[in-house]
Amino acid sequence: MFGFGNKQAQRRQGPRGSFDLPLLVAALALATMGVVMVTSASIAVADGSHVGAFYYLKKHLSFLALGFVLAGVAMRTELKTIEKHSTLLLLVGICILLLVFVPGFGMRINGARRWINLFVTSFQPVEAVKLILVAYLASYLVRHREGVEYELFGVVKPIAVAGFMVLLLLAQPDFGSAALVVATTVGMVWLAGARMRNLVLLAMPLIPLLIYATTAEDYRIKRLTSFLDPWKDPFNDGFQLTQALIAVGRGEWTGVGLGSSVQKLFYLPEAHTDFILAVLAEELGLAGIVVVIGLYIVLVGRGLYIGLKGVELGQRFSGYVAYGISLMMGFQAMVSIGVNLGVLPTKGLTLPLISSGGSSVLMTCAMVGVLLRATFEINRAEDARQSAVRQPANAVPTSAPAGGMA
Repeated sequence: MFGFGNKQAQRRQGPRGSFDLPLLVAALALATMGVVMVTSASIAVADGSHVGAFYYLKKHLSFLALGFVLAGVAMRTELKTIEKHSTLLLLVGICILLLVFVPGFGMRINGARRWINLFVTSFQPVEAVKLILVAYLASYLVRHREGVEYELFGVVKPIAVAGFMVLLLLAQPDFGSAALVVATTVGMVWLAGARMRNLVLLAMPLIPLLIYATTAEDYRIKRLTSFLDPWKDPFNDGFQLTQALIAVGRGEWTGVGLGSSVQKLFYLPEAHTDFILAVLAEELGLAGIVVVIGLYIVLVGRGLYIGLKGVELGQRFSGYVAYGISLMMGFQAMVSIGVNLGVLPTKGLTLPLISSGGSSVLMTCAMVGVLLRATFEINRAEDARQSAVRQPANAVPTSAPAGGMA
């Protein structure tokens, strides 16, 4: 009986992990807002395509439900398992990126080969590669911490791996995801302690490659220039952006009301995917945009804070994973918002947790699940450290000190 009580006390005093509540609430709020906006933005498109008014909503909910399952599995998976198989996962990621070029498996849509035909649906490999790359980079940064911090060669390998993936993405072509991979890789390596001088030295040879990649095709040049003055050609190159800006302008401060958007009625292309924020701005106004940006600030900010705490506690893999996922989602949200507001060139990047899109919804949910697992393990390590510090103060002497009075 006494032994049972002691075990209960040990359980109460032992390290307990906990998921970060603000991060979880922010993610759920964004996903909920996504369901509402996909419903509003897709009804007219679905009805016009004669597939049923709620076709895209049902599809979105199906992928979101499966995404929640993936997130749940990720939240119950020890990160050491992912760390152990990070190199194998990288090879799998490279293979599925190459699979889009294999006849019969790769699918060409709108001139780009970015999808794998799974026969019942399609899958965009880059969405999985984003998480795989973060896991591999985190593992590498743990194993080669001193080399990354002090040596130029220590930074070369992760940059080279990301560079190879960028080449595969540019061949599809997918310039938006390529830029996202570069930004996240550089951010993770820098946060891991790499010297800025080494990063600049490695970046200098890449500048001509990036210039060539952005100017090699006429449509890329037009995208880079049309956003500067979309009204110059509002019915051709500037069509998407002008329609998005009209939607944002109509929303003013508080919007025209949920479901009352005019631009989603066959004026604004990709209203429920790439340009869903423009519909949100029209219906909910500046207030809605501020809420969305605030939720992303909470999501990304908490992720970076947890990552910093993990590194300080010696949970480096968990910390670097938190860094990487936060940067990946933060950069993607920033680019998507910038595109919708006309401050960045048009890119095919969805708004995480809000836009419709099967592959994006699935893997973003998985990334959130892994990020929450990182917060759990880091909080568990913090609780273990605090318990170890409290234990000596709470210890009861088992015998009287020698030399006492008789």
